[in-house]
Amino acid sequence: MHKPVEASRDAVPPEHAPSLPLSRFKVLDLTLARAGPSCVRTLADWGADVIRVEPPPGDGEADELLGRREGSDFQNLHRNKRAITLNLKTDAGREVLMKLAEQADVLVENMRPGVTRRLGVDFDSVSKRNPRLHRCYRFTAIR
Repeated sequence: MHKPVEASRDAVPPEHAPSLPLSRFKVLDLTLARAGPSCVRTLADWGADVIRVEPPPGDGEADELLGRREGSDFQNLHRNKRAITLNLKTDAGREVLMKLAEQADVLVENMRPGVTRRLGVDFDSVSKRNPRLHRCYRFTAIR
């Protein structure tokens, strides 16, 4: 885990820092496997406000795809992102996601085909809450 950085007297206050090109966009990150988090990391690096939605620990396959949360690879893949743990298999988890989606500009996901529909968080369902939402989907078959 990173140590907190001491504020410098010479540091530029955030309100005076130059904004990055994507700083006006809010992105919901529902990605799991390597290609998705790498894609969203680029958006975050360019200033997008990324909210990463993580499954609860102990979710079997998701744990395998995510890797060790305290590991350097995980930390690198998810730098510049905020995170929330949601169980999308529950009504409460889905409702929190829908509320987040109401304020988002982009939804990025790379779950296996049919998984988001089964969970009730497919793009058609989510975009009913926010018709201006854009979708980015990246799926890589692993054999």
